[in-house]
Amino acid sequence: MHVLLAAGGTAGHIEPALNLADALCRLDPTTRITVLGGERGLEATLVPARGYVLVTVPSVPMPRRPGRDLLALGPRVRRTVDRAARLVVDEQVDVIVGFGGYAAVPAYLAARRTRTPLVIHEANARAGWANRLGARFTSHVFATFPAVLPGARPMALPLRHSIATLDRAALRSAAREEFGLAPDAPVLLAFGGSQGAQRLNATVSLALPDLRARGVQVLHSYGLRNEAPVAAPGYVPVPFIERMDLAYAAADVALTRAGAMTCAELAAVGLPGLYVPLPIGNGEQRLNALPVVQAGGGLILDDAALSPEWLVDSVASVLHDEGTLAAMGAAAAGLGVRDADERLARAVADAVAGGATRG
Repeated sequence: MHVLLAAGGTAGHIEPALNLADALCRLDPTTRITVLGGERGLEATLVPARGYVLVTVPSVPMPRRPGRDLLALGPRVRRTVDRAARLVVDEQVDVIVGFGGYAAVPAYLAARRTRTPLVIHEANARAGWANRLGARFTSHVFATFPAVLPGARPMALPLRHSIATLDRAALRSAAREEFGLAPDAPVLLAFGGSQGAQRLNATVSLALPDLRARGVQVLHSYGLRNEAPVAAPGYVPVPFIERMDLAYAAADVALTRAGAMTCAELAAVGLPGLYVPLPIGNGEQRLNALPVVQAGGGLILDDAALSPEWLVDSVASVLHDEGTLAAMGAAAAGLGVRDADERLARAVADAVAGGATRG
């Protein structure tokens, strides 16, 4: 089976695609994987690092207002779809799986043109326009929040295997040693995604003296493009964490944005989250975090209200109350799904067996 994964731009689109690729290859090692991405996204780094073939197409973002770009959109889309369709035919692709983003649009249109089975997964509580378009062409539509797309069936996000199978308690000591953290003092994990988050970074910096005074260690992923903070006893700043399973095992609570993948991972491993949704976009990050927060597995705060005082008080109230910490972890884990990668892999195989996508 040759699977074309359409995902690009952000880690939120690329990571679930790669996690699905891993699951497909575990189920059938003869599976061929090709990833279709854009020319300037994170896929240029993330896809080869996981050992998969990347083919790029020009991004065709929708203009925000009428003008010359809008008039040129038709020819640009046709050229990009032509390239994607040639790839599908020449490489004998059996199924296309899309996770949204600009790179997915030409793949969806190529699937329709070539009548190749198409599977779509929507991670967020509000669907992007790419998946709203693609969902018109197939009955194989899955979503973390099924109501966001007509006819979607429930399917959690595919997680990296090392996270889906993580035993935090068993790995805690080794994980803390790996990051140079003390084995017994509680740990706050602060991260803002692959690029970091300057607002979170600044808050952690200002809160750090009080956190350390209360005996809290901080593991801080500050982002590859941001200035490196100065390390100190009990404070470990790193630009990027490749082994997030180790970071989750080392931590007792996380300060983070509320991307769909982050929310899914924290729930799956039972790690309480202090969620500060990104204040731009269509508000999907807040909606992503609400189910786990409403279940008692985390706290949520608007970006504008974030302050060092809130962070210190929230962390201290959770970390220094073992009953509260355990209850929050259990509530988060109650919403976690660890086998979505294999379930979606089987759904992809079923789509191939079922034949062509609808026109």
